[in-house]
Amino acid sequence: MKRIMTILLVLICLVSFTACGEENVDQTKIYSVYYINNAETKVEMHEYYMEAEELEDQVTELLNALATTPARLEYKAPLGMGFQIQNVEIKMGKIQLDVTENYYDMSVTTEVLVRAAIVRTLTQLSQINFVSITVNGNPLVDSLGNIVSTMNRDQFVENDGNAINTYEEVKLKLYFANEAGDGLIAANRTKEYNTNISLEKLIVEELIKGPGVEGLYPTINPSTKVASVTVRDGVCYVNLDETFLTQPYNVSAEVTIYSITNSLVELSSVNRVQISINGDNSMTYREKYSLTTYFERNLDIVTTLD
Repeated sequence: MKRIMTILLVLICLVSFTACGEENVDQTKIYSVYYINNAETKVEMHEYYMEAEELEDQVTELLNALATTPARLEYKAPLGMGFQIQNVEIKMGKIQLDVTENYYDMSVTTEVLVRAAIVRTLTQLSQINFVSITVNGNPLVDSLGNIVSTMNRDQFVENDGNAINTYEEVKLKLYFANEAGDGLIAANRTKEYNTNISLEKLIVEELIKGPGVEGLYPTINPSTKVASVTVRDGVCYVNLDETFLTQPYNVSAEVTIYSITNSLVELSSVNRVQISINGDNSMTYREKYSLTTYFERNLDIVTTLD
Protein backbone atom coordinates (compact mmCIF):
# COMPACT_ATOMS: atom_id res chain seq x y z
CA MET A 1 0.00 0.00 0.00
CA LYS A 2 2.81 2.42 0.91
CA ARG A 3 4.47 1.69 -2.43
CA ILE A 4 1.24 2.41 -4.32
CA MET A 5 0.77 5.68 -2.42
CA THR A 6 4.34 6.70 -3.22
CA ILE A 7 3.82 6.06 -6.92
CA LEU A 8 0.58 8.08 -6.88
CA LEU A 9 2.31 11.00 -5.17
CA VAL A 10 5.09 10.94 -7.75
CA LEU A 11 2.54 10.95 -10.58
CA ILE A 12 0.64 13.85 -9.00
CA CYS A 13 3.86 15.83 -8.69
CA LEU A 14 4.76 15.14 -12.33
CA VAL A 15 1.31 16.25 -13.53
CA SER A 16 1.50 19.38 -11.40
CA PHE A 17 4.99 20.18 -12.69
CA THR A 18 3.84 19.77 -16.31
CA ALA A 19 0.82 22.00 -15.77
CA CYS A 20 2.98 24.66 -14.16
CA GLY A 21 5.40 24.44 -17.06
CA GLU A 22 2.59 24.99 -19.53
CA GLU A 23 1.29 27.97 -17.56
CA ASN A 24 4.77 29.54 -17.62
CA VAL A 25 4.89 29.57 -21.44
CA ASP A 26 4.48 33.14 -22.72
CA GLN A 27 1.46 32.76 -24.98
CA THR A 28 2.13 36.13 -26.65
CA LYS A 29 5.23 34.56 -28.23
CA ILE A 30 3.31 31.71 -29.83
CA TYR A 31 2.91 32.34 -33.57
CA SER A 32 1.73 30.31 -36.54
CA VAL A 33 3.98 29.59 -39.51
CA TYR A 34 2.19 28.35 -42.61
CA TYR A 35 3.70 25.57 -44.72
CA ILE A 36 2.58 23.93 -47.98
CA ASN A 37 1.73 20.24 -48.18
CA ASN A 38 3.79 18.05 -50.51
CA ALA A 39 0.89 17.75 -52.98
CA GLU A 40 0.89 21.58 -53.17
CA THR A 41 -2.87 21.80 -52.68
CA LYS A 42 -3.16 23.60 -49.34
CA VAL A 43 -1.34 25.42 -46.57
CA GLU A 44 -1.35 24.37 -42.93
CA MET A 45 -0.47 26.16 -39.72
CA HIS A 46 2.41 24.94 -37.54
CA GLU A 47 2.98 26.44 -34.10
CA TYR A 48 6.13 28.52 -33.66
CA TYR A 49 7.73 30.12 -30.58
CA MET A 50 9.08 33.60 -31.30
CA GLU A 51 12.43 34.56 -29.77
CA ALA A 52 12.90 38.07 -31.14
CA GLU A 53 11.55 41.20 -29.46
CA GLU A 54 12.01 43.99 -32.03
CA LEU A 55 9.84 44.19 -35.16
CA GLU A 56 12.65 43.90 -37.72
CA ASP A 57 14.11 40.91 -35.87
CA GLN A 58 10.67 39.29 -35.67
CA VAL A 59 10.17 39.70 -39.41
CA THR A 60 13.60 38.16 -40.06
CA GLU A 61 12.84 35.28 -37.71
CA LEU A 62 9.51 34.50 -39.39
CA LEU A 63 11.04 34.69 -42.86
CA ASN A 64 13.76 32.27 -41.73
CA ALA A 65 11.07 29.93 -40.42
CA LEU A 66 9.23 30.13 -43.76
CA ALA A 67 12.48 29.16 -45.51
CA THR A 68 13.24 26.21 -43.20
CA THR A 69 11.90 22.74 -43.96
CA PRO A 70 9.47 21.83 -41.15
CA ALA A 71 9.96 18.84 -38.88
CA ARG A 72 6.90 17.21 -40.43
CA LEU A 73 8.35 16.09 -43.75
CA GLU A 74 4.98 15.96 -45.49
CA TYR A 75 5.14 19.76 -45.71
CA LYS A 76 7.35 22.17 -47.65
CA ALA A 77 8.80 25.55 -46.75
CA PRO A 78 7.09 28.32 -48.79
CA LEU A 79 10.39 30.16 -49.19
CA GLY A 80 12.14 27.00 -50.30
CA MET A 81 10.48 26.83 -53.72
CA GLY A 82 13.49 27.88 -55.80
CA PHE A 83 13.38 31.67 -55.58
CA GLN A 84 15.18 34.03 -53.19
CA ILE A 85 14.21 37.18 -51.34
CA GLN A 86 16.45 40.03 -52.50
CA ASN A 87 15.17 42.82 -50.29
CA VAL A 88 12.84 43.39 -47.36
CA GLU A 89 11.37 46.80 -46.57
CA ILE A 90 9.20 47.56 -43.56
CA LYS A 91 7.28 50.83 -43.68
CA MET A 92 4.04 52.14 -42.16
CA GLY A 93 2.55 48.77 -41.29
CA LYS A 94 3.52 47.12 -44.57
CA ILE A 95 6.24 44.66 -45.56
CA GLN A 96 7.47 44.73 -49.14
CA LEU A 97 9.38 41.70 -50.36
CA ASP A 98 11.38 41.80 -53.57
CA VAL A 99 12.05 38.34 -55.00
CA THR A 100 14.11 36.91 -57.85
CA GLU A 101 12.74 36.27 -61.34
CA ASN A 102 12.47 32.50 -60.85
CA TYR A 103 9.51 33.19 -58.55
CA TYR A 104 7.50 32.84 -61.77
CA ASP A 105 8.75 29.28 -62.27
CA MET A 106 6.16 28.02 -59.79
CA SER A 107 2.81 26.68 -60.97
CA VAL A 108 -0.20 28.98 -60.64
CA THR A 109 -1.65 27.12 -57.65
CA THR A 110 1.69 26.85 -55.85
CA GLU A 111 2.39 30.56 -56.33
CA VAL A 112 -0.95 31.50 -54.73
CA LEU A 113 -0.29 29.11 -51.84
CA VAL A 114 3.16 30.65 -51.31
CA ARG A 115 1.58 34.10 -51.16
CA ALA A 116 -1.06 32.87 -48.74
CA ALA A 117 1.56 31.33 -46.45
CA ILE A 118 3.74 34.46 -46.47
CA VAL A 119 0.88 36.90 -45.88
CA ARG A 120 -0.85 34.87 -43.18
CA THR A 121 2.43 34.34 -41.33
CA LEU A 122 3.74 37.92 -41.44
CA THR A 123 0.46 39.71 -40.71
CA GLN A 124 0.26 38.05 -37.31
CA LEU A 125 2.72 40.71 -36.15
CA SER A 126 0.71 43.46 -34.47
CA GLN A 127 2.50 46.20 -36.39
CA ILE A 128 2.09 44.57 -39.81
CA ASN A 129 -1.20 44.83 -41.70
CA PHE A 130 -0.16 44.42 -45.32
CA VAL A 131 2.35 42.58 -47.50
CA SER A 132 3.34 43.33 -51.08
CA ILE A 133 5.62 41.38 -53.41
CA THR A 134 7.69 42.64 -56.31
CA VAL A 135 9.79 40.61 -58.74
CA ASN A 136 13.15 42.19 -59.55
CA GLY A 137 11.63 45.52 -58.55
CA ASN A 138 8.59 45.14 -60.80
CA PRO A 139 4.99 44.61 -59.62
CA LEU A 140 3.98 40.97 -59.21
CA VAL A 141 1.41 39.84 -61.80
CA ASP A 142 -0.88 36.81 -61.68
CA SER A 143 -1.43 34.22 -64.43
CA LEU A 144 -3.81 36.56 -66.26
CA GLY A 145 -1.31 39.38 -66.29
CA ASN A 146 -3.14 41.38 -63.60
CA ILE A 147 -1.03 43.23 -61.05
CA VAL A 148 -1.20 41.68 -57.58
CA SER A 149 -1.43 44.70 -55.31
CA THR A 150 -0.94 44.96 -51.55
CA MET A 151 -2.35 41.95 -49.69
CA ASN A 152 -3.80 41.51 -46.22
CA ARG A 153 -4.72 38.50 -44.11
CA ASP A 154 -8.43 38.65 -44.95
CA GLN A 155 -7.70 37.82 -48.58
CA PHE A 156 -6.50 34.31 -47.70
CA VAL A 157 -9.27 32.74 -45.65
CA GLU A 158 -9.29 29.34 -47.30
CA ASN A 159 -6.46 26.82 -47.06
CA ASP A 160 -7.50 24.94 -50.18
CA GLY A 161 -5.30 25.81 -53.13
CA ASN A 162 -8.13 25.32 -55.61
CA ALA A 163 -10.48 27.52 -53.60
CA ILE A 164 -8.10 30.46 -53.36
CA ASN A 165 -7.12 30.23 -57.01
CA THR A 166 -10.57 30.16 -58.64
CA TYR A 167 -11.29 32.50 -61.54
CA GLU A 168 -14.79 33.73 -62.24
CA GLU A 169 -16.42 36.07 -64.73
CA VAL A 170 -18.24 39.05 -63.27
CA LYS A 171 -20.16 41.99 -64.73
CA LEU A 172 -19.33 45.35 -63.17
CA LYS A 173 -20.99 48.74 -63.49
CA LEU A 174 -18.29 51.39 -63.22
CA TYR A 175 -18.57 55.16 -63.30
CA PHE A 176 -16.01 57.22 -65.24
CA ALA A 177 -15.79 60.92 -66.08
CA ASN A 178 -17.34 62.69 -69.03
CA GLU A 179 -15.20 64.80 -71.33
CA ALA A 180 -15.78 67.98 -69.32
CA GLY A 181 -14.79 66.25 -66.08
CA ASP A 182 -17.89 67.48 -64.26
CA GLY A 183 -20.11 64.43 -64.59
CA LEU A 184 -20.10 60.64 -64.51
CA ILE A 185 -21.03 58.10 -67.15
CA ALA A 186 -21.82 54.49 -66.28
CA ALA A 187 -19.98 51.76 -68.17
CA ASN A 188 -20.59 48.02 -68.02
CA ARG A 189 -17.49 45.86 -67.95
CA THR A 190 -17.17 42.07 -67.98
CA LYS A 191 -14.08 40.91 -66.13
CA GLU A 192 -12.50 37.54 -65.41
CA TYR A 193 -10.94 37.82 -61.98
CA ASN A 194 -9.25 35.79 -59.27
CA THR A 195 -11.77 35.22 -56.47
CA ASN A 196 -8.87 35.61 -54.07
CA ILE A 197 -9.57 39.35 -54.56
CA SER A 198 -12.82 40.81 -53.23
CA LEU A 199 -15.21 42.37 -55.72
CA GLU A 200 -14.94 45.65 -53.85
CA LYS A 201 -11.18 45.75 -54.30
CA LEU A 202 -11.52 44.66 -57.93
CA ILE A 203 -13.82 47.64 -58.60
CA VAL A 204 -11.37 50.13 -57.11
CA GLU A 205 -8.49 48.64 -59.09
CA GLU A 206 -10.51 48.76 -62.31
CA LEU A 207 -11.35 52.44 -61.69
CA ILE A 208 -7.65 53.17 -61.22
CA LYS A 209 -6.83 51.42 -64.51
CA GLY A 210 -9.24 53.76 -66.28
CA PRO A 211 -12.04 53.21 -68.80
CA GLY A 212 -10.14 52.26 -71.94
CA VAL A 213 -13.27 53.24 -73.89
CA GLU A 214 -13.68 56.20 -76.22
CA GLY A 215 -15.76 58.98 -74.72
CA LEU A 216 -15.04 58.00 -71.12
CA TYR A 217 -12.25 59.48 -69.02
CA PRO A 218 -10.33 58.35 -65.90
CA THR A 219 -11.13 59.77 -62.47
CA ILE A 220 -8.22 58.54 -60.32
CA ASN A 221 -4.46 58.99 -60.55
CA PRO A 222 -3.28 55.78 -62.30
CA SER A 223 -0.28 55.53 -59.95
CA THR A 224 -2.55 55.18 -56.91
CA LYS A 225 -1.90 52.05 -54.83
CA VAL A 226 -4.69 50.23 -53.00
CA ALA A 227 -3.69 49.48 -49.42
CA SER A 228 -6.92 47.69 -48.52
CA VAL A 229 -10.63 47.52 -49.26
CA THR A 230 -12.89 46.02 -46.59
CA VAL A 231 -16.63 45.93 -45.90
CA ARG A 232 -18.30 46.02 -42.50
CA ASP A 233 -22.02 46.52 -41.85
CA GLY A 234 -22.64 47.79 -45.36
CA VAL A 235 -19.80 50.34 -45.26
CA CYS A 236 -16.92 49.86 -47.71
CA TYR A 237 -13.65 51.23 -46.32
CA VAL A 238 -11.27 52.14 -49.14
CA ASN A 239 -7.69 52.76 -48.02
CA LEU A 240 -5.45 54.29 -50.68
CA ASP A 241 -1.93 55.65 -50.67
CA GLU A 242 -1.08 59.37 -50.81
CA THR A 243 -0.84 59.35 -54.62
CA PHE A 244 -4.64 59.50 -54.68
CA LEU A 245 -4.41 63.10 -53.47
CA THR A 246 -2.60 64.14 -56.67
CA GLN A 247 -5.05 64.55 -59.55
CA PRO A 248 -3.44 64.67 -63.02
CA TYR A 249 -6.78 64.79 -64.83
CA ASN A 250 -9.21 67.64 -65.39
CA VAL A 251 -11.98 66.22 -63.24
CA SER A 252 -13.77 67.72 -60.26
CA ALA A 253 -13.34 66.43 -56.72
CA GLU A 254 -16.99 65.43 -56.76
CA VAL A 255 -16.51 63.28 -59.84
CA THR A 256 -13.58 61.42 -58.28
CA ILE A 257 -15.35 60.78 -54.97
CA TYR A 258 -18.58 59.58 -56.57
CA SER A 259 -16.81 57.58 -59.26
CA ILE A 260 -15.62 55.38 -56.39
CA THR A 261 -18.81 55.56 -54.35
CA ASN A 262 -21.33 54.97 -57.13
CA SER A 263 -19.31 52.06 -58.53
CA LEU A 264 -19.06 50.34 -55.15
CA VAL A 265 -22.69 50.78 -54.08
CA GLU A 266 -23.72 48.90 -57.22
CA LEU A 267 -22.80 45.85 -55.13
CA SER A 268 -25.50 44.53 -52.80
CA SER A 269 -22.94 44.34 -49.99
CA VAL A 270 -22.24 48.10 -49.99
CA ASN A 271 -24.49 51.00 -48.96
CA ARG A 272 -21.91 53.66 -48.09
CA VAL A 273 -18.22 54.32 -48.70
CA GLN A 274 -15.47 55.87 -46.61
CA ILE A 275 -12.08 56.75 -48.08
CA SER A 276 -8.81 57.05 -46.16
CA ILE A 277 -5.21 57.78 -47.07
CA ASN A 278 -2.71 55.33 -45.57
CA GLY A 279 -5.32 54.60 -42.92
CA ASP A 280 -5.88 58.29 -42.10
CA ASN A 281 -9.28 59.85 -42.79
CA SER A 282 -8.72 63.11 -40.91
CA MET A 283 -7.92 65.13 -44.04
CA THR A 284 -10.09 66.96 -46.59
CA TYR A 285 -9.92 65.84 -50.22
CA ARG A 286 -9.09 68.79 -52.49
CA GLU A 287 -10.32 71.19 -49.81
CA LYS A 288 -13.92 70.12 -50.38
CA TYR A 289 -14.73 66.65 -49.07
CA SER A 290 -13.91 65.57 -45.52
CA LEU A 291 -12.77 61.96 -45.57
CA THR A 292 -14.56 61.36 -42.28
CA THR A 293 -17.74 61.34 -44.40
CA TYR A 294 -19.62 58.17 -45.23
CA PHE A 295 -20.45 58.81 -48.89
CA GLU A 296 -23.71 57.55 -50.37
CA ARG A 297 -24.86 57.05 -53.96
CA ASN A 298 -25.13 60.29 -55.95
CA LEU A 299 -26.92 60.01 -59.28
CA ASP A 300 -27.34 63.76 -59.71
CA ILE A 301 -24.00 64.01 -61.51
CA VAL A 302 -24.56 60.95 -63.69
CA THR A 303 -25.12 61.71 -67.36
CA THR A 304 -25.07 59.74 -70.61
CA LEU A 305 -22.57 59.48 -73.43
CA ASP A 306 -23.50 61.90 -76.22
